[in-house]
Amino acid sequence: MRLAWRLALRDLRGGIGGLRLLAICLFLGVAAIAGIGSLSTAMTAELAAKGRLFLGGDLQIALSQREATRAERAAIARLGRVSESAKLNAMLARADGGSATLAALKAVDGRYPLEGRLQLAAGAQPPRADGIMLDPALADRLGVRLGDRVRLGETMLVVTGLIADEPDRVGEGFRFAPTAITGVAALRASRLIQPGSLYDWRYRIALPAGADPRAIATDLRQRFKAQGWRVQDSSDGAPGVRRSIERIGQFLILVGLTSLAIAGIGVGNGVGAYLAGKRNSIATLKTLGAGSGLIHRLFLIEIALVTGGAIIAALFVGALVPAIVVSLAGPALPVAPRLAFYPGPLLAAAAYGALVALAFALPPLARARRVSAAGLFRSAIDGGERTGWRPIAGAVAAIGLAATLAIGTAREPLFAAAVLGASAGLVALLALLAAAISWVAARLPRPRAPLMRLAIGNLHGPAAQTSQLVVALGLGLTLFVTLAGIQTSLAGQLRSSVPARAPSFFVLDIPSDRIDEFRGIVRQKARDATLVTVPSLRGPVVALRGQRVADMKTIPEGAWILRGDRGLTFAGDLPKGNRITAGQWWPQDYAGPPLVSIDQDAARILGLKIGDSLTVSVLGTDVAARIASFREIDWGTLGFNFVLIYSPHAFDGAPFNYMATITAPAAREAAINQALTQAFPSVSLIRVKDIIAAVGSLFGQLATAVAAAGSVAIAAGIAVLVGAVLAARQARVYDAVLLKLLGATRGQVVLVQAIEYALLAAIVALVALGLGAAAGWAVVTQLFTLPWAPDWGIVLATLAGGSVLIMAIGLFGSLPALAARPAAALRAQ
Repeated sequence: MRLAWRLALRDLRGGIGGLRLLAICLFLGVAAIAGIGSLSTAMTAELAAKGRLFLGGDLQIALSQREATRAERAAIARLGRVSESAKLNAMLARADGGSATLAALKAVDGRYPLEGRLQLAAGAQPPRADGIMLDPALADRLGVRLGDRVRLGETMLVVTGLIADEPDRVGEGFRFAPTAITGVAALRASRLIQPGSLYDWRYRIALPAGADPRAIATDLRQRFKAQGWRVQDSSDGAPGVRRSIERIGQFLILVGLTSLAIAGIGVGNGVGAYLAGKRNSIATLKTLGAGSGLIHRLFLIEIALVTGGAIIAALFVGALVPAIVVSLAGPALPVAPRLAFYPGPLLAAAAYGALVALAFALPPLARARRVSAAGLFRSAIDGGERTGWRPIAGAVAAIGLAATLAIGTAREPLFAAAVLGASAGLVALLALLAAAISWVAARLPRPRAPLMRLAIGNLHGPAAQTSQLVVALGLGLTLFVTLAGIQTSLAGQLRSSVPARAPSFFVLDIPSDRIDEFRGIVRQKARDATLVTVPSLRGPVVALRGQRVADMKTIPEGAWILRGDRGLTFAGDLPKGNRITAGQWWPQDYAGPPLVSIDQDAARILGLKIGDSLTVSVLGTDVAARIASFREIDWGTLGFNFVLIYSPHAFDGAPFNYMATITAPAAREAAINQALTQAFPSVSLIRVKDIIAAVGSLFGQLATAVAAAGSVAIAAGIAVLVGAVLAARQARVYDAVLLKLLGATRGQVVLVQAIEYALLAAIVALVALGLGAAAGWAVVTQLFTLPWAPDWGIVLATLAGGSVLIMAIGLFGSLPALAARPAAALRAQ
């Protein structure tokens, strides 16, 4: 062992040479895993550490469309210090009757915030009962400054400050409008809270020291489940953000594991190419009496040293990823990562890297060990050496350990297993394709054109590198197609889903007793406007088939319908854009027991059947209905699409408001906005353009994140291709020298290789298009739960560009073969 160490260190003094590819592949794979793990852990740690801040207390109790009763208030007050607030969308208008815009209104009491501090920009005025604080973007839209007056509903308020930071902003979730904060008394004076209005009343509680928020929350859910309490505790202070992080984390896991799997193939190619370049050194050592064991230990030490250096460098970069992401894309993150040192993800990444390097380095090491000195000197293309079963068993065991570690430590074990299985299946499929290409090439009629004949011969000859090249080309092109499909599908979500004539406004909280007046104003301001009005209520689903949702031990995966309140409506006719897929729609004049029609996808997730019962809570009253039909909903209409539609008299006696969509010429939008805001101070007008802009920004950020993360896997794929080219270099040199001796020019030698690469690229590109499209579809539809809508023109252009790039890399790597001197090259054989 001492001799092996001395020889290994002496050999490495001249540089790592051919092991450079091993270092690059391992660095990319390990850095991806370490960086992804560190970033995910940092974001999760921030959520856990600031859960109380994000929630606004230890507990939050939310009620839909009502305040707590006197008895409920007494029960809440016994828990600890309480701060109450209301959350709703509302229109703010200039006092002079000028512009009006939508705001995410938060009405708070004097104890807000229980946790943290509301930060205002410089120049803020002291709090006052008729004051309101605005997000700077909201102030800009209204064109108001500190001290100006704005109208909220039926009251006038003074702008007392501009919001710099809300302590509970992360826990509030996504908003379509900037924030405005005022007092509860001002909200009451505005008269925006009316029967049927859409709002949440929230009670945040600071528990006494030593109290267990999770246990208390569980107890409250059981005690007040009939009252429709939605209880959160600080262990999950921002559930929407947590779900976003989980989705992002799944995609990052996919990228990391794919990068590491690809890197493993690059390791095998790199080690094989390195040992092929050391044939003369190995032959010399064996001639001087070195045994196979010494050869094995010598190069194992070299590989281990380079592997260790690559892993250490990758861990250093991976540990810095959270800080790098914060500096480059901090505002785009759902929550800022908690910057600290997280050894767990780094140790896991190091273990992955070491196991992958061991697994893919053992077979080429074993082949070099088993070849005799005479065989090594005789020919570089004579190698028919067998690897032996022990190195293969060791490689399989190392891969198995790495897979077990990846699956066992993943937040989503089944997802991680699926990714690893898909990666293995992809490589196996490409290997079978390579074997099929070689088999077909060997049986094709011999072309008359000599260059074409030579190119086809290279695909099945004794020194053919078809297997390595097909795997490398397939991985690279599949990644190109997958990334292009995901990016264009995300970017095309709005383009494909927004109809040619989208509504101009969504209008909420139209008083039911003034709906005719509302319709008249719209007709007066825009005679050719299209107006659609529907009754609207809100309430959570509280029971399925008689079983309370709160009593369910497990909630079905994807059952978003059970989270929070749902929009509810009733109708006599089937709405436009809906199609009955099972059951029957009720008659227009139906007046019997309550019936409900449910979205077919929601019914499938919940395992519901026609005739099952479904119960919702409306203003604290349970309403049970029998499922009469399932519907397929066209969500792309941008109209009011309700998951639950009830029969006409299901909510008799319950107060409700109307919602509306207005589609009008752009020139009339300002007049409609101003007239409705003045006549109906309590309504909320949401401009569809603003929604599209907000959602488009989210999709843009997601597409950028996909591109940034996917570039790591693409870099690993390119490294694998470089490894395949390097592994074939010696055979390429030998072929080029023979062709030159037979009179071939350099151009003809290059053309032979170009034809070979072009044939492989054309075949592999067709397979990669199918595989990449399938992978992209799975990511977009199953992971992001979005429609699959790629731009096939861009996808095909990306595939063509990727093919050209990969061919260029392959030809560039073959240039040393053109510079080889025949005499020196032949002596080396």
